Amino acid sequence: MLVLAIDTSTPDLVTGLVDTSSGRAHDRVIPGTRAHNEQLTPTVRALLAEADVTFADLGAIVVGCGPGPFTGLRVGMASAAAFGDALGIPVHGVCSHDAIARRLPPGAALVATDARRREIYWATYAEGERSGGPGVDKPAELVLPHDVALVSVPEHLAAQLPAALQELPRHDLRPDAAALVAVADLDAPPEPLVPLYLRRPDATPPKPVPRSAALPEVTL
Repeated sequence: MLVLAIDTSTPDLVTGLVDTSSGRAHDRVIPGTRAHNEQLTPTVRALLAEADVTFADLGAIVVGCGPGPFTGLRVGMASAAAFGDALGIPVHGVCSHDAIARRLPPGAALVATDARRREIYWATYAEGERSGGPGVDKPAELVLPHDVALVSVPEHLAAQLPAALQELPRHDLRPDAAALVAVADLDAPPEPLVPLYLRRPDATPPKPVPRSAALPEVTL
């Protein structure tokens, strides 16, 4: 089966195709972009063209559900859902940090990504399974549920971690198509996509404007 993988939980736009029968994967990634909304569909089309396949050849879609910033996650998940609905194929949501952990060497691990607002999204892993989180905290205030032996964290945030974590072997990984598909249960019925925002969106509705006392009460 040919599976389309999408992740927009980080500043990188991750798309890829995985052939589950052969295990071969083909990724097309735009690093460090904030323009997920404008670039996702053209990138998927280019990915399919490079692989000489069409949307009709897809058997399923896997999408990262975060944790991640509100706008980025919304773009990836809404696009995946739209593709799946149009094609009549299942869409499976996975925790993006699970996919990053899948790419790490064996060992108890911390996976952290940039949450902005001087915070990180984090999760811990033991024996390949998520053992804590996902959560969102300031890096210096991070308290883990158990010891870890390695860390995946964006380079620009590494120095903000507690000193003990800064001394551990460090990686700076994002999800990739093979890892996203590997952590998905493609044999199970797809569940509703639930974004892992972990906090309220940056945008807030404006406060209501007080009614002028000069205006009369009107009852309809």
